[in-house]
Amino acid sequence: MKITNPQSNTSIAEIGDGIYRISTPVSPNPALPAGFTFNQFLIVDDEPLLFHTGLRGLFPVVSEAIEAVIPVDTLRYLGISHFEADECGALNDFLAVAPHAVPLCSAVAKMVSVDDVADREARGLGDGEQLTLGAHTVGWIDTPHLPHGWDCGYLFEKKTSTLFCGDLFTQPGAEHAPLIEGDILGPSEAMREAMDYYAHTKNTDGLIAKLAANQPTTLACMHGSSWSGNGGELLDELAAALR
Repeated sequence: MKITNPQSNTSIAEIGDGIYRISTPVSPNPALPAGFTFNQFLIVDDEPLLFHTGLRGLFPVVSEAIEAVIPVDTLRYLGISHFEADECGALNDFLAVAPHAVPLCSAVAKMVSVDDVADREARGLGDGEQLTLGAHTVGWIDTPHLPHGWDCGYLFEKKTSTLFCGDLFTQPGAEHAPLIEGDILGPSEAMREAMDYYAHTKNTDGLIAKLAANQPTTLACMHGSSWSGNGGELLDELAAALR
């Protein structure tokens, strides 16, 4: 792990072959008494992809972290799980410095939000649609309202069996190792019970089963540590907890 900005304590770490986690901690505050982290994920390839842009205010430190690995102007795709500030607040900032980049999101997100807000037209992916970046291939998985947002979905990267799972395993706290094998379900369930941000759609079981069928071995979490292990089993445990 490399600290790329000592003032914000933003760091970057490789958690898989060509996959980097960028993380910025937030100090404890009344809304988040344990502190928090905002993570973005960079896939370095012929056509680099950033999943989650971070809040608009994080653009300087996130772009600085990217520059520790590749020039930020070489970004090709700016991925969004669902339309929310920490997913795409800095989207137009990145579009301004990366002339060949386009937003990447669900077909629903493209239709209802992204094409209106973004300075460049989005590429909207359908459920199961594949996108080759070079050595890495990502597939889009529609998960409407899991945990929230009609437009919600995730990317699964085949080469590394990495599921970019957004808010599914949100862990509180400002101090997190980049990649762990320990418990993330317990902390994420405690967070959900304290601030229930799940939509609790009637389709939850089926959507989680669709994610688990990919048998991910790395879960790239937007808040907290990423996780290594039997991701299919852990997703089944999440489904049971939500049930």
